[in-house]
Amino acid sequence: MTVNNIGPADYRLLYDLHTHTTYSHGKGSVEDNVRQAMEKGLGYIAISDHGPGHIFYGVNRNDLPNLKRDIEKMNVKFPKLQVKMSVEANTIHGGNGLDIRPEEFDQFDFVIAGFHFGLFGCSSIGNWLWSHGWKRGEEKLRKKNTEMIIHALRSNDIAILTHPGDKGPFDIKAIAEVCAETNTLMEINCRHDHLTVEEIRMAMEVEDVKFILSSDAHVPEAVGECGSGLKRAIEAGLDLSRIVNIVKKDDVK
Repeated sequence: MTVNNIGPADYRLLYDLHTHTTYSHGKGSVEDNVRQAMEKGLGYIAISDHGPGHIFYGVNRNDLPNLKRDIEKMNVKFPKLQVKMSVEANTIHGGNGLDIRPEEFDQFDFVIAGFHFGLFGCSSIGNWLWSHGWKRGEEKLRKKNTEMIIHALRSNDIAILTHPGDKGPFDIKAIAEVCAETNTLMEINCRHDHLTVEEIRMAMEVEDVKFILSSDAHVPEAVGECGSGLKRAIEAGLDLSRIVNIVKKDDVK
């Protein structure tokens, strides 16, 4: 779907800040992702493996120095592409609201975060049941989930809130207001369906909130592939200047 004859093919992605490798749940190496980013003409890429609190595929804290060395090697090997070290932290109740401790933030160029199953202290079972059709207690769960996200946003410097609305009920408008307050980008994820078209419409009512497209690549070939998210943004009627990492091809010199 296009608006005013403008579609995804008219835009170019500048950078992709949400990609995974074999250090967590991805299928490719750091170099595999970087090579894909180079081939697709990106300016920079971030390796943002899952936070260490995830039971099944969180990054091992002991591997972080090795990950950092891999990224440093890529910045030497491919000087035309900037490679950043990030982490997709997991939101939880209590503490600072994340499975990344405040003193660990300095290990990363920036931190992104989102809700996932597979952790203690984040209503995983209730949200899993809700996502599989068990809607009893939905409003109570929505309130609890929303408070969890807002607490994490206000307690940490989070660059991007990943796939808001995924895996459970959330108050997207309330979360968008806090994202604007904390200068946190709301992600339109191109692996998951969130933000959905309707969620984009809810969030864009908050004047100061900005958005970002991310591949959430778990295989190297998916790096930089964000057309599905851009289609949702266009369908929602979002002013595309509010997406920070795209540019209209006609504007590229």
